[in-house]
Amino acid sequence: MAEKAAYRVAVIGFAHMHAGDQIKQIMGQPAAQLVGVWDTETARRDAVSDDLNVPTDVRYEDLNHLIDQADPQIAIVCSTTGEHTELVELLAPRGIHVILEKPFALTLEDADRMINAADSNDTLLAVNWPLAWYPAHFTTQRLIAEGMIGDVIEVHYYDGNRGPLEHEHGKKDLGKASLEKKSASWWYSPEFGGGSLLDYLGYGSTLASWFRDGEMPDRITAQTWGPVGLRVDEQSVVTASYPSGLSTFQTKWGTFSDPWTIQPAPACGFVVVGTEGTITSRDFAPAVHVQTTAHPEPVAVPVDEARPDQTGALAHVLHCLDTGSQPSGPSSKEVSRKGQQIVDTAVLAVSSGRITELLGSATPLGSTGTADRNAFAEGKIA
Repeated sequence: MAEKAAYRVAVIGFAHMHAGDQIKQIMGQPAAQLVGVWDTETARRDAVSDDLNVPTDVRYEDLNHLIDQADPQIAIVCSTTGEHTELVELLAPRGIHVILEKPFALTLEDADRMINAADSNDTLLAVNWPLAWYPAHFTTQRLIAEGMIGDVIEVHYYDGNRGPLEHEHGKKDLGKASLEKKSASWWYSPEFGGGSLLDYLGYGSTLASWFRDGEMPDRITAQTWGPVGLRVDEQSVVTASYPSGLSTFQTKWGTFSDPWTIQPAPACGFVVVGTEGTITSRDFAPAVHVQTTAHPEPVAVPVDEARPDQTGALAHVLHCLDTGSQPSGPSSKEVSRKGQQIVDTAVLAVSSGRITELLGSATPLGSTGTADRNAFAEGKIA
């Protein structure tokens, strides 16, 4: 029996530093073959590609040439968030399945355009939320689904890192980036999806929607903070009102340390409260800590070993293609859209300074809060 050919995969865009991680995923996946890489900035593409020994013959200067000549079946998009929609609408009609590096979209309207493009062309659309592949968090989801803590009534999230410019390619111990350097980066440009709220809230809101089995809040309040002179925030606090009570989501660029090296305080991750117990789930932790009504003293539960389809977005999508299934959990467009609803509503809440009802398909962005949403996107409100 002939061995099945590997799926042809391309990486499109290197604006997001996770592009290198995605190339490593492809190279480490026997069922995948890296057939093309492209970016608007050749030097940025080559800096990562040189480090990872990406062959020069798969480095393309023109995106259309990559599509035509390399003929990828899957594209992993690591562009700025603001370019996601344009790229999905280019790729999906060519029959190419798309994995978007988080965040999902700049706006809910953009998310719906991407979903429509994928559905109309019978292609898969998945979002890579790295936190979804942390064993602590998928172990938490399993325990919730098994009824360990009863019905979920609160989810509290705090996450972030030292700052996006502290992790530039090939540089370590950069110190604190200057205001001038920040202002020149897309990470600090609202029109491209900059700011800690747009960068990190989607993690919390998407995984919280997963933990709550799709339950959504009714209303949201939010505040952001950023140094004078920046057009985006570096910290946000969002409060979501559910029928069962209040949940909180906090984002921070400027944590004391990066959680993947040293877990800072406050610790990054989730606390999930149920009617019959709680789960504390920290990023990268080897165990989650569970309280129950039967055993109030916290118990350390070792994290689950990842299934093959839980090791990353690419592995998940390959599993879907092999089995004829759709992406599930936080990677799915359905759960990611719920997370985007919360993000967009939080943006409006920041801009208006008011308690804001949840945005959704029944409340198009064009008819509610457009001026406030545009003010945030233009950097007038941080």
